[in-house]
Amino acid sequence: MSGILDGKRILITGVLMESSIAFHTAKVAQEQGAEVILTAWPRPTLTERIAKKLPKPAKVIELDVTNEEHLDRLAGLVRDELGSLDGVVHSIGFAPQDALGGNFLNTPFESVATAMHVSAFSLKSLAMACKPLMSEGGSIVGLTFDAQFAWPQYDWMGPAKAALEATSRYLARDLGKDNLRCNLISAGPLGSMAAKSIPGFGELADVWNHRSPLAWDMSDPEPAGRGVVALLSDFFPKTTGEIIHVDGGVHMMGA
Repeated sequence: MSGILDGKRILITGVLMESSIAFHTAKVAQEQGAEVILTAWPRPTLTERIAKKLPKPAKVIELDVTNEEHLDRLAGLVRDELGSLDGVVHSIGFAPQDALGGNFLNTPFESVATAMHVSAFSLKSLAMACKPLMSEGGSIVGLTFDAQFAWPQYDWMGPAKAALEATSRYLARDLGKDNLRCNLISAGPLGSMAAKSIPGFGELADVWNHRSPLAWDMSDPEPAGRGVVALLSDFFPKTTGEIIHVDGGVHMMGA
């Protein structure tokens, strides 16, 4: 039986744990017929170990999205493996500890700049590094956490995600002429490595216990991964600059 990504070649960043959205995106993408290549930083060996749990083997490329040399060589390395790309998944975010956990008013600019560079500007960097491999068009999909609100403990990752969302819209505007779509999945909280790095994350996640119309399981990243795969497919050929919520419905709840 054919899958919705048959014949597609997809680059996926951020596979660090089996519990991550990126891992489940890679898993579902392979199940739906895609060839997948992964990038990793700072521990490619960790990603290589996790990749062995995927349905099929996947090459892992070292990529620091803040390193111009890594970005410049990416297209050549991917071309050697896959020839071209049809889709790119941006699953990258980081803020120093002093930018999280209730320290918003005291965070130094250096830490804010790091959060913005890694979590937002890197979407543009990754898109441009991969663009030469997507001459026939394709889909770029990133992961956000709803930046409409000020969340407990999230602090400077909130403005970083707001910047990511704006960056996605501007990429959608400027890359549309090349038949490249750029969209985001806004997922609910999950017990990923990124979440565990946020002090007081339980306070934030508890919102879903009280406000989610659909039961939300923090241990199940597959719904978000399926959302990413849907946007990578040809089922959304004219959707760009959009944010699709996979959060149990919390985003639309009033008081």
